[in-house]
Amino acid sequence: MKKWMAIMLVLTVILFGSVFGFYLFKQKMIAQFMANRPVPEMPVEVALASSQDWQPAIESIGFIEPYQGVNITSSVAGLVTKIHFSSGDTVRVGELLVSLEADVEKANLASATAKLPAVKRQMERNKSLLERGSVSQTQFDDSEANYLALVNDIAALKATIERREIRAPFSGVMGIRQINLGQYVQAGDDMARLENLDHMLLRFIVPQKDISLITLGTEIELNSDAYPDQWFKGQVTTIEPTVDPQSGVVQVQATIPNTEGQLRSGMYASVRIWQPVQANQIVVPQQAISFSLYGESLYVVESQTAEDGSETLTATQRTIQVGERRGDVAIINKGVAADEQVVVSGQVRLRNGALVRIVEDSFLNRDQNLPKD
Repeated sequence: MKKWMAIMLVLTVILFGSVFGFYLFKQKMIAQFMANRPVPEMPVEVALASSQDWQPAIESIGFIEPYQGVNITSSVAGLVTKIHFSSGDTVRVGELLVSLEADVEKANLASATAKLPAVKRQMERNKSLLERGSVSQTQFDDSEANYLALVNDIAALKATIERREIRAPFSGVMGIRQINLGQYVQAGDDMARLENLDHMLLRFIVPQKDISLITLGTEIELNSDAYPDQWFKGQVTTIEPTVDPQSGVVQVQATIPNTEGQLRSGMYASVRIWQPVQANQIVVPQQAISFSLYGESLYVVESQTAEDGSETLTATQRTIQVGERRGDVAIINKGVAADEQVVVSGQVRLRNGALVRIVEDSFLNRDQNLPKD
């Protein structure tokens, strides 16, 4: 029995020893394979960081307002007897647009005007009789009061009739007509929109930190998606004297010439206020910049010489400070020097210190030895 137990113990030790030895042999072979395996080079596309003269700009979003614009309304209620304009007409200041019924007022005006000469003669007669002592002062005062009251009644009737004739307050273009002949309109009802399109106003906001960079007369440019390839120029004409305490922004208004009538009120526009040119700024493509919770970074390709004299390319990750962005490029204030190669494609597979290989198109020429997605 003891002999059998000893044999089993020896067999167990041999079995476990062989398993453990095979495991150690396997680990050693894997380590040798990995040590002798060439380090893969990641394909990347690069671009040179260039030193350029850069003109910074304050950018904002604003909306366009008419230089003069109003909804044509009536201050009194009445029946529309005549419409003197059509939708889209160009009208001049003082031009008659709409006539409301005023037959009663015109009849009263004619009656009062007919009475005026007689009342005036009576007043003049009493004045001469007063000088001779034939009438009392009271009689003359009554005749004078009647004359002045009638003159004022005539003026009031003329003003009432004028209120029933709606005229253009300024020259401009009429909008779509909102009334019809014979319609009864209430005071304040909209009849049409009138706007002067010769000049337009642009209202936009800027942060309070940029107030010192904007003054009256500062030139601006604006672009609307209605004309994506065209920039319109104008000048700052008004700066709001107060800063919004909740948002910390200032409203600014600019005047834009609009001789061709392309800009319309209500349009949204991108605004750009140019600043003095800054020389020797480092510019890189925006696609080279990576974003994370820890800040912004990019990869720079650097050449290193090995002991055997061969050169290799490695990607070094650098934390950068990005300045202004515009279009497809951005200004780098810190972290990159001029003429350094920055990675613009292939950053996803990179890590700091990884070997890289520069290709023209890292997608089409992807290394076939790399695992496929």
